[in-house]
Amino acid sequence: MRKAFICPSKYVQGENELLNLGYFVSTFGKSALLIAHADDVARVKVELDATSKKFGISFIESNFVGECSRQEVARLQEVASKNNCDCTIGLGGGKAIDTAKCVAQGDALIIVPTIAATDAPTSHSAVLYTTDGAFDDYAYFKQNPSVVLIDTTVIAKAPTRFLISGMGDALSTYFEARATSKAFSNVNAGLPCGNREGFTEPAKSTKTALALATLCYRTLMEDGVKAKQSCECNAVTPALENIIEANILLSGLGFESGGLAAAHAIHDGLTILEGTHKYFHGEKVAFGTLAQLILENAPTEEIEEVLNFCIEVGLPVCLADIGVDEISEEELMQVANKACIPEESIHSMPFPVTAESVAAAIIAADKIGSLWRREK
Repeated sequence: MRKAFICPSKYVQGENELLNLGYFVSTFGKSALLIAHADDVARVKVELDATSKKFGISFIESNFVGECSRQEVARLQEVASKNNCDCTIGLGGGKAIDTAKCVAQGDALIIVPTIAATDAPTSHSAVLYTTDGAFDDYAYFKQNPSVVLIDTTVIAKAPTRFLISGMGDALSTYFEARATSKAFSNVNAGLPCGNREGFTEPAKSTKTALALATLCYRTLMEDGVKAKQSCECNAVTPALENIIEANILLSGLGFESGGLAAAHAIHDGLTILEGTHKYFHGEKVAFGTLAQLILENAPTEEIEEVLNFCIEVGLPVCLADIGVDEISEEELMQVANKACIPEESIHSMPFPVTAESVAAAIIAADKIGSLWRREK
């Protein structure tokens, strides 16, 4: 059996860690293309200037337009070439990070998240969009980022909703990795970069990946509430540090090498409902996790633990929590059908899944979550 596990070359997390960014740039050369939204650059301008001066390196401003499109990637690659940039930095949220991955193509890449809202920073994949923001394609690269640098001081100052969303994304990691492991399904770690033609042998998950996914879940249960409270005070505490690590590192390694299953597929289905569009990825994944637990008839104690956690940290437990106050039978089946298209991760579950069974799980999860919220 072919198995695979992948990860970034270096992960560094700490207070005021941005002051060391220049050192990591210097390991590649003297200059870096900085891909970041202007607002994110402004938030950390003092730190960027300080680290540039300390380590004698320069940041080449990219004037990033905010969308990870093929056109923007091509433009930024030209900027990097004209300025002889030695490495690429993706600083900020998901769009800047994904754009940096596409520009770097797996070489000399430093990722600097300013929020802990998803588990994307450590992965070797990115999502491409059209210039007007519609989904285009997935991209996979030959290796994960060279460096993932996390400044916990910066993340502690970001809106708490981002951290909570990250916990929602991380919440699914263990349950999806568990399902994938039971089913001996394929994982993203086995995907090749570029053209996939001729690649005939996918990879399964490792015990290491499942162990990290399990630790991710345990960390959420132990420190999630305390971390939320710390972030509300903009305070870096051990609990907040643990949750940042869970949201970004443990969940990132867990999803990519442990596998995705029903929770993310149901998230993808839910995106067709207009009411969900103003909610973050992790918020919708949290409800998708609950629906997955219903779909697999998980133990009552496990479902209740997830419900309690979501209520305590402020994650959705029913459709109304993600902007869907009413859903017709037709809309429900549209969601379920999208979640069950052949290429979706829902087919990594250890049993056959139909659109009808997914629709039933969504409705049951909504009912259970609604009742739980009222009782609490």
